[in-house]
Amino acid sequence: MGFNAAAVAQAYPTKPVKIIVGFAPGGVADIVARTIAPKLSERMGQQFLVDNKPSAGGIIAADQVAKSPADGYTLLLISGGNAVSSSLYKQLSYDPLNDFAMISTVGFFDLVVVTDSASPAKNLKDLLTMAHAKPSTINMGVIGIGSTQHLDPSC
Repeated sequence: MGFNAAAVAQAYPTKPVKIIVGFAPGGVADIVARTIAPKLSERMGQQFLVDNKPSAGGIIAADQVAKSPADGYTLLLISGGNAVSSSLYKQLSYDPLNDFAMISTVGFFDLVVVTDSASPAKNLKDLLTMAHAKPSTINMGVIGIGSTQHLDPSC
């Protein structure tokens, strides 16, 4: 006697889902995650929880997600910082291209470099030339060391 069994998709999610954010609470990535989490919770019928793991420009968070089971219950909110990590660091404990599967784009954010209007630097090329010629004369503000915005003028 044979049995015919229909393949039935399992419901998802059946337990809370973590959204890992590699940046501190209050930053842009955190605000984005905390904006979409309640909407995902409502739509999916299960809690989506934001878990901040700030450090190393998102590398610690990415490492945690890469080592988590590939079951959809640990998500990573990536940013430009994650995309730049493979260029900034010789070796990562994960493969940024192959250890993750993209689900959705949640937004786009511009990166802007500005100078005082009296500065002789009128474009990015001018600014980089100045930075290489006199690195100790350039001051800058960034959201965090190792972040996408952390451009080192002495490079």
